[in-house]
Amino acid sequence: MTLPLLCLMFASLGTSPAPADDRATIAALDTAYQAAVERNDADAMDRILHADFLVVLGNGRIETREDVLGAARDRRIHYERQVEVPGSQVVHVWGDTAVVTALLHLKGRRAKDDSTFDYSLWFTDTYVRTASGWQYVYGQASLPLPD
Repeated sequence: MTLPLLCLMFASLGTSPAPADDRATIAALDTAYQAAVERNDADAMDRILHADFLVVLGNGRIETREDVLGAARDRRIHYERQVEVPGSQVVHVWGDTAVVTALLHLKGRRAKDDSTFDYSLWFTDTYVRTASGWQYVYGQASLPLPD
Protein backbone atom coordinates (compact mmCIF):
# COMPACT_ATOMS: atom_id res chain seq x y z
CA MET A 1 0.00 0.00 0.00
CA THR A 2 1.35 3.42 -0.87
CA LEU A 3 1.96 6.15 1.70
CA PRO A 4 -0.57 8.59 0.12
CA LEU A 5 -3.26 5.90 0.22
CA LEU A 6 -2.51 5.14 3.88
CA CYS A 7 -2.64 8.86 4.73
CA LEU A 8 -5.97 9.17 2.94
CA MET A 9 -7.37 6.19 4.85
CA PHE A 10 -6.31 7.57 8.23
CA ALA A 11 -7.49 11.08 7.37
CA SER A 12 -10.93 9.76 6.48
CA LEU A 13 -11.16 7.95 9.82
CA GLY A 14 -10.99 11.28 11.62
CA THR A 15 -13.77 12.93 9.62
CA SER A 16 -16.64 10.60 10.40
CA PRO A 17 -18.38 10.45 13.79
CA ALA A 18 -17.58 7.56 16.08
CA PRO A 19 -20.27 4.86 16.25
CA ALA A 20 -20.99 5.79 19.90
CA ASP A 21 -21.61 9.40 18.81
CA ASP A 22 -23.93 8.19 16.06
CA ARG A 23 -25.80 5.95 18.50
CA ALA A 24 -26.32 8.86 20.89
CA THR A 25 -27.46 11.12 18.04
CA ILE A 26 -29.94 8.54 16.74
CA ALA A 27 -31.24 7.73 20.24
CA ALA A 28 -31.95 11.40 20.86
CA LEU A 29 -33.44 11.90 17.40
CA ASP A 30 -35.82 8.97 17.76
CA THR A 31 -36.90 10.15 21.21
CA ALA A 32 -37.47 13.62 19.73
CA TYR A 33 -39.53 12.11 16.92
CA GLN A 34 -41.80 10.27 19.40
CA ALA A 35 -42.24 13.51 21.37
CA ALA A 36 -43.13 15.40 18.17
CA VAL A 37 -45.78 12.79 17.33
CA GLU A 38 -47.17 13.07 20.86
CA ARG A 39 -47.51 16.87 20.40
CA ASN A 40 -48.82 16.54 16.82
CA ASP A 41 -45.86 18.76 15.85
CA ALA A 42 -45.86 18.26 12.08
CA ASP A 43 -43.03 20.79 11.60
CA ALA A 44 -40.67 18.86 13.88
CA MET A 45 -41.72 15.56 12.30
CA ASP A 46 -41.14 17.04 8.84
CA ARG A 47 -37.53 17.90 9.74
CA ILE A 48 -36.83 14.34 10.90
CA LEU A 49 -38.63 12.35 8.19
CA HIS A 50 -36.86 11.38 4.97
CA ALA A 51 -38.65 12.28 1.71
CA ASP A 52 -39.15 8.54 0.99
CA PHE A 53 -40.43 7.67 4.49
CA LEU A 54 -42.79 4.71 4.94
CA VAL A 55 -44.07 2.93 8.03
CA VAL A 56 -45.65 -0.52 8.03
CA LEU A 57 -48.13 -1.05 10.84
CA GLY A 58 -48.83 -4.34 12.54
CA ASN A 59 -52.09 -4.75 10.64
CA GLY A 60 -50.21 -4.48 7.32
CA ARG A 61 -51.28 -0.91 6.51
CA ILE A 62 -48.55 1.24 4.96
CA GLU A 63 -48.42 4.94 5.73
CA THR A 64 -46.36 7.48 3.80
CA ARG A 65 -44.66 10.64 4.98
CA GLU A 66 -47.67 12.63 3.78
CA ASP A 67 -50.04 10.34 5.71
CA VAL A 68 -48.30 10.81 9.07
CA LEU A 69 -47.75 14.54 8.57
CA GLY A 70 -51.39 14.98 7.56
CA ALA A 71 -52.57 13.11 10.64
CA ALA A 72 -50.47 15.38 12.85
CA ARG A 73 -51.64 18.57 11.11
CA ASP A 74 -55.29 17.48 11.35
CA ARG A 75 -54.81 16.30 14.96
CA ARG A 76 -56.54 13.02 14.17
CA ILE A 77 -55.20 11.60 17.41
CA HIS A 78 -54.92 13.47 20.71
CA TYR A 79 -52.06 11.83 22.59
CA GLU A 80 -51.80 11.80 26.33
CA ARG A 81 -48.66 9.68 25.95
CA GLN A 82 -46.46 8.46 23.14
CA VAL A 83 -43.19 7.62 24.82
CA GLU A 84 -40.53 4.97 24.64
CA VAL A 85 -40.53 2.83 27.77
CA PRO A 86 -37.36 3.73 29.69
CA GLY A 87 -34.57 1.22 29.19
CA SER A 88 -36.16 -0.44 26.16
CA GLN A 89 -34.43 1.53 23.40
CA VAL A 90 -31.59 -0.18 21.53
CA VAL A 91 -29.69 1.56 18.72
CA HIS A 92 -27.47 -0.20 16.16
CA VAL A 93 -25.38 1.69 13.62
CA TRP A 94 -23.85 0.25 10.46
CA GLY A 95 -22.07 3.00 8.54
CA ASP A 96 -24.75 5.34 7.20
CA THR A 97 -27.68 3.23 8.43
CA ALA A 98 -29.04 3.05 11.96
CA VAL A 99 -31.84 0.96 13.44
CA VAL A 100 -33.72 1.70 16.65
CA THR A 101 -35.93 -0.77 18.47
CA ALA A 102 -37.96 0.13 21.54
CA LEU A 103 -41.15 -0.51 23.41
CA LEU A 104 -43.58 2.37 22.90
CA HIS A 105 -46.47 3.25 25.21
CA LEU A 106 -49.39 5.05 23.56
CA LYS A 107 -52.43 6.52 25.28
CA GLY A 108 -54.95 8.93 23.84
CA ARG A 109 -58.14 9.56 21.95
CA ARG A 110 -59.06 9.32 18.26
CA ALA A 111 -60.75 12.49 16.95
CA LYS A 112 -62.95 10.71 14.39
CA ASP A 113 -65.00 8.70 16.89
CA ASP A 114 -63.75 9.88 20.31
CA SER A 115 -62.59 6.33 21.10
CA THR A 116 -59.73 5.94 23.54
CA PHE A 117 -56.70 3.68 23.53
CA ASP A 118 -53.96 2.70 25.98
CA TYR A 119 -51.47 0.06 24.88
CA SER A 120 -47.83 -0.69 24.16
CA LEU A 121 -46.17 -1.97 21.02
CA TRP A 122 -42.70 -2.73 19.75
CA PHE A 123 -41.30 -0.71 16.87
CA THR A 124 -38.26 -0.66 14.64
CA ASP A 125 -37.19 2.65 13.10
CA THR A 126 -34.52 2.90 10.40
CA TYR A 127 -32.48 6.05 9.87
CA VAL A 128 -30.08 6.93 7.07
CA ARG A 129 -27.30 9.49 7.06
CA THR A 130 -27.95 12.12 4.37
CA ALA A 131 -26.11 15.25 3.32
CA SER A 132 -28.30 17.19 5.77
CA GLY A 133 -27.90 14.71 8.65
CA TRP A 134 -29.73 11.64 9.91
CA GLN A 135 -33.29 11.12 8.72
CA TYR A 136 -35.97 8.59 9.61
CA VAL A 137 -36.71 6.62 6.42
CA TYR A 138 -38.56 3.43 7.38
CA GLY A 139 -40.49 2.13 10.35
CA GLN A 140 -42.34 -0.96 11.38
CA ALA A 141 -44.71 -1.24 14.36
CA SER A 142 -46.17 -4.33 15.97
CA LEU A 143 -49.80 -4.85 16.79
CA PRO A 144 -50.76 -3.66 20.29
CA LEU A 145 -49.35 -6.01 22.91
CA PRO A 146 -51.71 -7.89 25.23
CA ASP A 147 -52.01 -6.46 28.75
